[in-house]
Amino acid sequence: MAESQGSSEKMTAKHKKRDPNLLAFTGAAALLALTAGFAISAFNSHRKKSKKKDLPGSTVRLNLLASEILKLADRIIAKSKKVYDTVASIPLDKVTYANVIAPLTDLEAQQFPLIQSCVFPKLVSTLEDVRKASAEAERRIDAHISTCSKREDLYRVVKALSVKGEWMNPEAKHYVKCLVTDFERNGLNLTVTKREEAQRLRAQIDELSLRYVRNLNDDSSYLLFSEAELVGLPPEYLKSLDKAENGKYKVTMKSHHVVVLLELCKIGMTRRIVATAYGKRCGEVNLSVLEHLVELRHKYARLFGYSNYADYAVDLRMAKTSSKVFEFLEDISANLTDLATRELIVLKDLKKKEEGELPFGIEDLLYYVKRVEEKQFDLDFVALRQFFPVDLVLSGIFKILQDLFGLRFQEIADAEVWHGDVSVFSVFDLSSNELLGFFYLDLYKRDGKYGHTCVVALQNGALSCNGARQIPVALLISQLQNGVGGHPCLLRFSEVVSLFHEFGHVVQHICNRASFARFSGLRVDPDLVEIPSLMLENWCYESFSLKLISGFHQDITKPIKDEICRSLKRWKYFFSALKLKQEILYCLFDQIIHSADNVDIVELFKHLHPKVMLGLPMLDGANPASCFPRSAIGYEAACYSRIWSEVFAADIFTSKFRDDLLNHNVGMQFRDKVLAPGGAKEPIEILSDFLGREPTIQAFVDSRAEYGL
Repeated sequence: MAESQGSSEKMTAKHKKRDPNLLAFTGAAALLALTAGFAISAFNSHRKKSKKKDLPGSTVRLNLLASEILKLADRIIAKSKKVYDTVASIPLDKVTYANVIAPLTDLEAQQFPLIQSCVFPKLVSTLEDVRKASAEAERRIDAHISTCSKREDLYRVVKALSVKGEWMNPEAKHYVKCLVTDFERNGLNLTVTKREEAQRLRAQIDELSLRYVRNLNDDSSYLLFSEAELVGLPPEYLKSLDKAENGKYKVTMKSHHVVVLLELCKIGMTRRIVATAYGKRCGEVNLSVLEHLVELRHKYARLFGYSNYADYAVDLRMAKTSSKVFEFLEDISANLTDLATRELIVLKDLKKKEEGELPFGIEDLLYYVKRVEEKQFDLDFVALRQFFPVDLVLSGIFKILQDLFGLRFQEIADAEVWHGDVSVFSVFDLSSNELLGFFYLDLYKRDGKYGHTCVVALQNGALSCNGARQIPVALLISQLQNGVGGHPCLLRFSEVVSLFHEFGHVVQHICNRASFARFSGLRVDPDLVEIPSLMLENWCYESFSLKLISGFHQDITKPIKDEICRSLKRWKYFFSALKLKQEILYCLFDQIIHSADNVDIVELFKHLHPKVMLGLPMLDGANPASCFPRSAIGYEAACYSRIWSEVFAADIFTSKFRDDLLNHNVGMQFRDKVLAPGGAKEPIEILSDFLGREPTIQAFVDSRAEYGL
C-alpha cells in the first residue's frame, strides 16, 4: 500500500522536551553505542529563566523587533554602499587584490549573517509584524544588491584587477572570475544600447513569469461529480469537498484534490475527465504567456552571445551545455525503456481485467501503479509511524553522521531561541574536538511558520580578514505534527526520508571549508547542491541503518522487521521507470523550447508524449505547457537538474558506500573531497576526484533494473 498521510492531530503549544538519555541511546543505536562509543552528548533542554547562552563565534541576531530588523537592514545597506563606493573609486592603474577583492570578501563574510538575521524571521516568527518587517527588509536588501550588481564603476575596477595578472591562489582566481561573470551577465560588458535592451527584456521576462504562475494560483475551476462517480475515494476525502446545490461534490483542480483522485478513484471515466481538465488549466492564456516568455528569453540570451536561452542558463551549471543535457536525458530514457515497457504491460493487463477492453491512458498511470503496489506490498505506512518516534530517528541520524563523517553532536542547554520548540546543537570534529559549527532545529508546525521543510544558512564558514574561520550556523525547518497528551511525535516514513535529506544539507553547510563566503555553506553549483542529500536518503532504505533509526514507540528496543526493510527498498524502485519517463518527458520539453526558435509548443508535446511514454498519447484537449510552472519560473531550461543530481548521487552511493554503510574512511574522503571544497572547485572535478573517474548513469539504471519487474 502506498503511503498515507494519516489523520493529523492538533498541535500542542510546546512539545515534550527530549529525554537526554533517549537522545543519546535509543533502539538498535543504543545497543551499538555500548561498543561503538556513540558520541552524541545530550543535555537536558528544559528552558530555564536564567540568561540565555550566545553561540560563540556567531553574529546571527535573534528575536529582533520589527523596528530593529528594518534599522539593521538600513545599516547593512549603508555599510555596503560605503565599501562599494571606496572600491569603485580606486584608479584603474592602482588596483590590487588588497584594495579591491579583500574589502569585498570581508564585507560579504561580515554581512551575510546580518542579512540572514533580517531575513529568516519571516520564516519562523510567531509575530506578524516581525514577519512583515523581515519581508520588507529582504525587499530593501535585494533591491540594493541588484543595484550594486549593475554598477559600471565597480565592474571596471574588478575587471582591471582580473586582467592585471596579479598572483592569486586558485580559489581567489575563481572568485574574481565569478565576480566578473556576475557583472557581465548583468550586461556591463555590453554597449549602452544593448544593456538597456537587456534590462527591458529582463523586466518583461520577470513580469511574464509571475503572470504565468499567478494565473495558475488564481485558477478556481472545479468539476462536479456524484458519489457514484467517486467510488474508491475515502470518506475523509469526500468530507473535504464542498458540495454544489444539486448535491454533487466539487473537485477543484488543485493538486491535493487531483492526485488523490487519480490514485484512488475506481471510475476510469472520472479519472480521464479530471486528468484532462487538470492538464488544460489556464489553456490559451498561459500558452500565449509561455510562447512570449520563451521568445524573450532567446532574445535576452543572444544579447550575451549565446545561440539560445538553454545554453545561457546551463553555461554556469555543472552540465555546461544544452547538448550535454539532451545527451544525458536521452541516455537515461533509452536505458529505462525495457523496464518501463514491462511495467506498462503489467498495468495494461490489470486494467483489462478490471475495466475490459478500454484502452490504457496516461490518466490511468497513478491508479494502476497504486493497485499493483497494494497487491505486491504488505506495507501499512500508518502503522509504520509507530516505529519512528522523532527522538529515536534523530539519535539514529546523529549516529550515522558521526560514524560516516567523524562528527560529534552536542545539544546546547539554555541557548537563545525564538520559540520553545527550537533546540540548538553544536557540531565538533570527532577526532580533534574542533568546533565546526552550530545548527538550530525548528521541527514543529505552528501558525505563521514557513510551510515546507528546508535548511537555511545563517552564517557561512568563510575566512575573515585576519585569517580566522567563521563558525557556520544553519537552521533546519520542518513541519512535523507535535505529539499530544504526552505521546511522542511519530514520523511518517516520508518525513524520515525528508529529515535525512535535510541533515545532508546541514552537514554540507557545516563541513564546507571554502575560504570565501561566496563558495561556502550551501552556495554551490545548483546541479551539485542536492547530490549529498540525495545520496544520504539511501540510508533510509537499507536494513542496517533502518534498524538504527527505528524502534516501536512503546518499546524502542524493537526496530522494524527485516521483511519490512526489504519491502521498503523494493517499494522505492517500484514502477520507477515509467514515473521517470514521465519526468524526462517534461525535462525534454523544457530543454527543447529553450533551445530552438518558433517551436509549436502544443505540437511538440503531442510529438514527445508517445515517443517518450511508449506510445501513450497525450490526453485529447489537454495542454501541459499551460500548467508547467517549473519551465516558467525558477527552473527554466534547468528542469533536468533533479534527475541529474539523483543519478550522480546513486553513482556515489553504489560505488562507495552500499557495501559498507558506516565506512568511516570513505565517509571522511567524502567530507574532505566533496563537502569541504563547496563552490570553490568545479563540480565535475569534485566528483571525479572522489570517485576516481567521471560520474556515470550506470548505477542509477542498474538499481532500477535490480529491483524492478
